[in-house]
Amino acid sequence: MEKKWWHGKAAYQIYPKSFCDSNGDGIGDLQGICGKLDYLKDLGIDLVWISPIYQSPFVDQGYDISDYYALDKAFGTMEDMDRLLAEAKKRDIRIIMDLVVNHCSDQHEWFKKAIEDPYGPYGKYFYILEGRDGKVPCNWRSYFGGSVWDKLPGHDNLYYLHMFAKEQPDLNWENPLLREEIYRMIRWWLEKGVAGFRLDAIINIKKDLRFKDFPADREDGMCSCSQMLKYAKGVHEFLQEMKEKAFKPYGAFTIGELFDFRKEELKRYIGTEGCFESIFDFAPHLLGGSGKGWYDRKKVTPDQYRDAVFASKAFSQDTGMMANIIENHDEPRGVSHYLPEGEVTEESKKMLGGLMMMAVGLPFLYQGQEIGMTNQTFTDICQVEDISTLDEYQVALDHGLSREEALKAVARMSRDNARTPMQWDDSPHAGFTAGKPWLKENENYREVNVKEQEGREDSVLSFYRAMLKLRKSVEYGEAIVYGKQIPWMEKEKEFMAFYRKGEKRQLLVLANFRKEERKVQVKEEIRRIVADNCRKVSAWGMEEPKEWKEGLLLKGYQFLVLDVTP
Repeated sequence: MEKKWWHGKAAYQIYPKSFCDSNGDGIGDLQGICGKLDYLKDLGIDLVWISPIYQSPFVDQGYDISDYYALDKAFGTMEDMDRLLAEAKKRDIRIIMDLVVNHCSDQHEWFKKAIEDPYGPYGKYFYILEGRDGKVPCNWRSYFGGSVWDKLPGHDNLYYLHMFAKEQPDLNWENPLLREEIYRMIRWWLEKGVAGFRLDAIINIKKDLRFKDFPADREDGMCSCSQMLKYAKGVHEFLQEMKEKAFKPYGAFTIGELFDFRKEELKRYIGTEGCFESIFDFAPHLLGGSGKGWYDRKKVTPDQYRDAVFASKAFSQDTGMMANIIENHDEPRGVSHYLPEGEVTEESKKMLGGLMMMAVGLPFLYQGQEIGMTNQTFTDICQVEDISTLDEYQVALDHGLSREEALKAVARMSRDNARTPMQWDDSPHAGFTAGKPWLKENENYREVNVKEQEGREDSVLSFYRAMLKLRKSVEYGEAIVYGKQIPWMEKEKEFMAFYRKGEKRQLLVLANFRKEERKVQVKEEIRRIVADNCRKVSAWGMEEPKEWKEGLLLKGYQFLVLDVTP
């Protein structure tokens, strides 16, 4: 793997609407982010990805962009953005933005002009087709439910394609004029001082241009639009062109959101000549899914989690560095998703975070993860804002679940779980805002918040800070960043262990993924405890008790990083 400047860094995702509100209107903003830069620096963060802050009608929480060159007034002004970039630079923090170019908003000027003249130049910025025998062009189902086709307003037999919400028309990347518009916009932001981009749903930019029907996978007679991606050829040409014309001249850091890539093509994405610097490792997040919908999704077991991580690292670590996550704005909270119900404790939260940060890859934290924020409790579907959750709720009802059963089924996967306000302290609304928050705060904010954990050496926050500091240490940084990841005892139930073998140091990571104790015999000599989630941070590195020579007795959910002899 070619070494890059960012390999030893740590990244953090901010969902701006829920991070910090500076003016009391209940919506987080750029000034709020600016006021928390010292917190992020102290945590050990070098890269900050900010989810969309562009002008938007907010049908999909900002992922429906009506003007790529303007900021939404809810977040602040361009002067606020300039100040954020300048203050971040003072702290050696790079800001990356969300690049949403598979689709835009139906309120964008381009789409308005396409409606006026579907056969004109702007009509070619979108996929606009005639219906077939009075029906939609094909039977693809959108990611948010319903057909990917909607009638073009004012035109009886013309339909436009939208793989997400109907208010998010897909952009036609086959059109070179459209591509140049996008590259021009990218360069504009990079010249302003943005360090790079996270590319949203980027593999979707290439379509199967036959627009043919596929076998239905639900009773509605439609199939998931993701099925057509198997037949869409040529996305790499688009991505390489974007890299050469927009990213490369500025040395931009780029990270792609790819769920549906072919493993044999990984080198084309993150290899030496890859089109991105990195992509997110979604291997664990794909577990338990069902084509029927969220109501049929299965709980992920510890062994499934372990096996998915090991398999992903086995095929990727020699090619490039993927980004490790346990949650983001599109996922439920990781500790609620991956840990067994009733076993979500500070120790188990730290164990899960430790595994993420010790696996080979760029650690990419999501706001609130560092204090162990959990899923929200929904008592009524009216509390839900997320468009995807509302669709899945209806799917569950259509399959015979009661309203109570449907709510429970979708609540554990709802994207709103990760979008509740950041929990800064135990004051009203978790210290997020002086007003009424746009989304209700999690009811446990008085127990789980930054202020309570700040000075406590055994807190989740202290653990994350220490682990990120460890990653950058002179003694162990090379092994953690570049050491080969080799599984150990991979058939042991509810247990995850692996080596990180560096040039000078060998680390052994142990995680007891259950509440019961277990004994483990380590064959190598243990030089030092490098990390231990069951001790205060200042106690790491203490001399080992002699009886451990006969085997390590791991407590429930204990996580250890050991310096062992090669």
